[in-house]
Amino acid sequence: MNRVYNFSAGPSMLPLEVLEQAQKEFVCYGNTGMSVMEMSHRSKDFEDILNEAKKDLKELMNIPDDYEIIFVQGGGSTQFAMIPLNLFHKSMKADFIKTGQWAKKAMEEAGRYGKVRAVASSEEKIYTYIPKTKKEDFDPEADYAYITYNNTIYGTHYIEDKIPDTGDVPLVTDISSCILGEKVDVTKFGLLFAGAQKNLGPAGVTVVIIRKDLLGHAMDITPTMLNYDIHVKNNSLYNTPPTYGIYFAGLVFKWVKKLGGVEAMQKINEEKCKILYDFLDESDFFRGTVVPEDRSLMNAPFVLPTKELDAQFIKEAEAAGFVNIKGHRTVGGMRASMYNAMPMEGVTKLVEFMKDFQVKNK
Repeated sequence: MNRVYNFSAGPSMLPLEVLEQAQKEFVCYGNTGMSVMEMSHRSKDFEDILNEAKKDLKELMNIPDDYEIIFVQGGGSTQFAMIPLNLFHKSMKADFIKTGQWAKKAMEEAGRYGKVRAVASSEEKIYTYIPKTKKEDFDPEADYAYITYNNTIYGTHYIEDKIPDTGDVPLVTDISSCILGEKVDVTKFGLLFAGAQKNLGPAGVTVVIIRKDLLGHAMDITPTMLNYDIHVKNNSLYNTPPTYGIYFAGLVFKWVKKLGGVEAMQKINEEKCKILYDFLDESDFFRGTVVPEDRSLMNAPFVLPTKELDAQFIKEAEAAGFVNIKGHRTVGGMRASMYNAMPMEGVTKLVEFMKDFQVKNK
């Protein structure tokens, strides 16, 4: 059957070229006589796959030598606990900027282990913008400060001049839905993490990039499997990692490099989302829900004048091959997630479909 345009927020569309390569290598990887799924994580073949993936990610994101890269399990949500367990060690305090449900959940989880505080929030306007902050807003004694770089549900993201200045307090960020989709200055952060299921590959593996000086301070109650230092010292091989997910992410890293790297990828993504946002700005029928200056390159929520029209659009869009476009329940309407693997053609055809729907139903 023909592949659909999958606008899911995650798990999401993967690069066809990478899927086909993985399909080709599925039964037998190289000269090993086995699939990566059957391969021992202690073997040299898998260790080569792992180290190559780390090397390529370091190159793609310009990760300095004083940072470590690890691959762990548990998805992004497990990081909500790992971060405070590893970073709370002095004041047992952390500052958060609440820009959506994921930041809110991270804050709630951290509150189980220490004292948390919302420095700023856009909750009062259903997270439709990124609040501005000043250095003085942050507690200089906090063990860390936390932001969600791109908000999958609400379609907002940080731009360079809104990334908070936290002084000497390590800044932590969730880059799950924008990793490799736009340039992120790693040096502004003490720790960055990303679940794979949006821009990197299948669900099951999470990438953590952590500055070395933040290692070795885990709370005594920290379970061994939630201690960053353990994973770093064992090169992500303390236990059996999600081997196939790491292999697949490695293929995606190669694919992004082939396209010209993150900078080239960002230009493509800017062109893609401009097609949709320009239409939304011109339309008096469809309406985007995000303040224009804070719009995400990856996730674009939009609504129609009534819930009935929203439901009709979603149904007709799916029949036309535009699937998983229903918005999150807290926003309603629709959401087009345009991750790296979404081709330009997918966005162009979606907008053509929207124009046709507008003519028929306005």
